[in-house]
Amino acid sequence: MQEFDVVIIGAGAAGMMCAVEAGARGRRVLLLDHAKSLGEKIRISGGGRCNFTNLDCRAEAFLSQNPKFAISALSRFSQWDFIDRIEAEGIAWHEKTLGQLFCDGSATQIIEMFARGMAAVRVEIGLRSDVGEVRRDKSGFTLRVAGTEVKARSVVIATGGLSIPKIGASGFGYDIARQFELAVEETRAGLVPLTFAPHDLAKIKPLAGLSVDAIVATSDAQFREGLLFTHRGLSGPSVLQISSYWREGRAISVDLMPGQDMYEFFRARKSGQGGQVPATVLSEVLPKRLARMLCQGYCGGKTLANLTEDELRGLADLVSNWAINPAGTEGYRTAEVTCGGVSTNEINARTMEARKVPGLYFIGEVVDVTGWLGGYNFQWAWSSGWAAGQVV
Repeated sequence: MQEFDVVIIGAGAAGMMCAVEAGARGRRVLLLDHAKSLGEKIRISGGGRCNFTNLDCRAEAFLSQNPKFAISALSRFSQWDFIDRIEAEGIAWHEKTLGQLFCDGSATQIIEMFARGMAAVRVEIGLRSDVGEVRRDKSGFTLRVAGTEVKARSVVIATGGLSIPKIGASGFGYDIARQFELAVEETRAGLVPLTFAPHDLAKIKPLAGLSVDAIVATSDAQFREGLLFTHRGLSGPSVLQISSYWREGRAISVDLMPGQDMYEFFRARKSGQGGQVPATVLSEVLPKRLARMLCQGYCGGKTLANLTEDELRGLADLVSNWAINPAGTEGYRTAEVTCGGVSTNEINARTMEARKVPGLYFIGEVVDVTGWLGGYNFQWAWSSGWAAGQVV
């Protein structure tokens, strides 16, 4: 039977970071994953260039039942610390919009950086290795791996969530938490396109492929970024962001002309272009197809000159406060992250250790901490993996 100080289950961003840190402390580390290669989610992220962190990374950008939980790890290993590491490895990067940082080259540079780091501290890696059982006794943990048993003083669960099952996502981490009687917050797809019922979809499906700048909001949050019409509903960065806050049965509101007083816009046009119908005037500032959809049938097709003040305000509201009720999301198939997870009430925020199960740790996406779109979730993986790596 092989014995290790630490067994880490999950060779993604959080797991590899933890392995490097624990190995650097002289711990004998075994990193396991059922996938055939390291860091699959890193490899496919950011269009193959990995949006590895965000310059504005802060606790307020994360959803959790405990909004303050992420502060400790994020402050002790920040975005600046990760930037220092990749620069030390000679990995060039650039900033896109809203503080999002990407590799100039391939995302595989990040994976190779960790592979070199793990080799340097003699981390043993077992890919294509399914963990069938995890037991705990007075001396630590026993894991059944591919028909054999492995002993460890500590076990770190870094298996991610349910998003993107085609690369092997599973609920293994949640199962382990429940096995040891730890609470798991309700999970749902996050950073995911929204879908619509047939009667709503019929209106917007002809707009598929159209993209505009917009503010998308719920009662809890709002985001101004690109909005994309699809054959199933709405996508684009603003919609992905709001999806993590949206719950079934709630409406979302969309401002299709951010920063523009549309009542004053229409009132001004009424005096000079009163003979035109609203869709014609609106197509000056929005794509024609979208303008026609919004104004279709409004006030019986009256011209601007024939609209009352209340009707003008209602027209402006169609543009600045377009209310629509999503029927659902595209689900884990296309979701970038999983919202919910192992309850933060069960975990020490400084060490990531389960309070009721000494020696058992949870890091990364499996924990009930979900970041915004734009590198925040990778930073949580680096930070939480680093935190656990200091103590396992």
